Amino acid sequence: MTNSSFHAFRIHNDNASYHAGIESIRVDDLSPGEVVIKTAYSSVNYKDALAGTGKGKILRRFPLNGGIDVAGHVVASTDPKIKEGDAVLCTGCGLSETRDGGYAEYARLESKWAIPLPDGLSLRETMILGTAGFTAALALHRMRDNRQSLELGPIAVTGATGGVGMLAVDIFSRAGFEVHAISGKPEHADFLKTLGASEVLDRRALDLGKHALESVRFGGAVDNAGGTLLAQLLAVTKPYGNVASIGLAADSKLDTTVMPFIIRGVSLLGIASAGTARDIREAVWQHLASDWKPAHLDTICTREVTLDGLPEVFDAMLAGRAFGRTLVRIAAGSTSD
Repeated sequence: MTNSSFHAFRIHNDNASYHAGIESIRVDDLSPGEVVIKTAYSSVNYKDALAGTGKGKILRRFPLNGGIDVAGHVVASTDPKIKEGDAVLCTGCGLSETRDGGYAEYARLESKWAIPLPDGLSLRETMILGTAGFTAALALHRMRDNRQSLELGPIAVTGATGGVGMLAVDIFSRAGFEVHAISGKPEHADFLKTLGASEVLDRRALDLGKHALESVRFGGAVDNAGGTLLAQLLAVTKPYGNVASIGLAADSKLDTTVMPFIIRGVSLLGIASAGTARDIREAVWQHLASDWKPAHLDTICTREVTLDGLPEVFDAMLAGRAFGRTLVRIAAGSTSD
C-alpha cells in the first residue's frame, strides 16, 4: 500500500494542553505492528470518552489515535498467518492506551492480537459488541469456568441500561440463564425485557439488606457498579455462586467482609478484558459468533456516527445521557461484511 495521508481522530497532550480532533496522518506515523488494516468500524466505550476528552488518564503516551476497538480488512501483513484481504478485529490490547487505536481510516496491529473474524459475525456486529460485549462474554466465560450453573438460579446484572449491561442481559439469557436486570432507569424496563430479562428491578427501590450475609437471592451477578451494591450482591449470592466485577459506575471502593467467601464459598471474579490471553480471546469470540451471540444487536446499537461525531458522543456519555451502543463507521460505504 502507498503511504498517502488519511484521517484519524488523534489525541494530544502538549504545550497547547490536552486536545483531540480529526487530522491527516500517514501509515508511517502509526504504532509499529505486523498487520495494517483498512478500518471499517470501531465503537465508543466509556474509556474512549474519558480518553477523547482528557477526563480520565487513559493514554500512557502521546499523541495517539483514539478508539480501543477496531475491525477491518488487512491491506498489508508481514505475518504469514495473516493474509491481505483477511477480515480481523481487535479489542483492548493497548489500543488508545499505549498504541494507536481504531479511530482512523487505517490501523496497524500486532499480529498476536489480530483476531480473525469468526464465522457467524460481520465486522459491523463485532464492533456493536466491541469491548463492551467482549467483557460481558468474558464474565460468562470465567463464571462458567468456576462452575456457575443454571441450577444456581438467576443472574443479576447491574447497570443494565448501559452498553455493557444490555449486552450482558442478552448474552446471559442466550446462554440459558434467567436474568434479573437492575437499573436506575425503570422507564426502560420493557426494553430490557425484550433483550431477555425476566425481571427488571429498580435500583433505587431495591433493598438487599445491610448485613454481612443476607437471605440468598441470586445465583450470581455481573456488576457494573462497584461500591455498596457490589458488597450487597456478595451478601445475597447463593453458595458457590460467582459475582463478576466489571465496572465502577457507582464507586471504585468495596467495603465488605469475608463472610460470603468463607461461609458460602462465593467467588468474586475480576474481569479485566484489555489484556486477556489470546486463546481465551479466541474462545470468547467463537461463543459470541454462535451460542452466545446476542439476538438483539441492531436494537442495542442505538446510534451510528462517523469520526466527526465523536466529541458529541463523548460528552453525552460522560453526562450520563448515552443509551445503548454507539457504532463508529470509519470507511465510507462500509457494509455488514
